Amino acid sequence: MQKQRPKHLDLAKIRLPIPGIVSILHRISGVALFFSLPLLIYLLHGTLSSAEAFAAYRAVVSHPLMKLVLIGLLWAFLHHFCAGIRFLFLDVHKGLELETARATAKSVIVISLALTVVLGVVLW
Repeated sequence: MQKQRPKHLDLAKIRLPIPGIVSILHRISGVALFFSLPLLIYLLHGTLSSAEAFAAYRAVVSHPLMKLVLIGLLWAFLHHFCAGIRFLFLDVHKGLELETARATAKSVIVISLALTVVLGVVLW
């Protein structure tokens, strides 16, 4: 007997497990980092070219909205880094058990957020 599939999926009711959320956030953070490269290169250029350019750089970076963007990019980098390490272990078949996969996914989120808060406070 065949199972009848739903004709219309209610996406609001589908709950993604925490390892799936970490995987999607890993992809999103990678895309965000890739598209932010021109901004980051511009900021790096502003710190190295001249004293006037450095003053302009400081004015741009001191704006609260820019600080928020940079904190978001810092989280994207830290999450992408921590999740990347997790995926490297998964690639060598370490941590594939359900409970271990859930625990490492939770730890990726906690560690990346904690590091973002710590570094954000230090750098703000």
